Amino acid sequence: MQEGIVAGYPSKDVRVRLFDGSYHTVDSSEMAFKVAGAHAMKQALEQARPGAAGADHARLGQRAEDTVGDVIGDLNSRRGRPLGMEPVGSGMTDIKAEVPMSEMLSYAPDLRSITGGQGEFTMEFGRYEEVPGHLAAKVVQEAQAEREAVKA
Repeated sequence: MQEGIVAGYPSKDVRVRLFDGSYHTVDSSEMAFKVAGAHAMKQALEQARPGAAGADHARLGQRAEDTVGDVIGDLNSRRGRPLGMEPVGSGMTDIKAEVPMSEMLSYAPDLRSITGGQGEFTMEFGRYEEVPGHLAAKVVQEAQAEREAVKA
């Protein structure tokens, strides 16, 4: 579970139910049960068609109303989903949006550029959401290359 089968990242939101098992004083041991459980978990995860998930959520602070359209356009280009806008007085608007955190890690300089230094934002974890296939494949390839480099 700590090293999931997709790129070696932990598995989340997994439920396991054991239907049958038995103990025999000669053949059974704690280690045998651990090994059997690990094999069963790996097989179950492979059959479940797992995907890569990324953290999703950002809340944008106040910005001048004349740059709101540009900010929303930029968020859309980052796979963001605007959830709403709320005027907060003096020509400022609060934008609420869900944006993958991976897209927000380099957002501060871009926001400053778009808003002329007037925009601000905060990030907070919202939830995990499945990463699009083409991006998940890239993450898996990078993780495999990293593991191979460590082995070499």
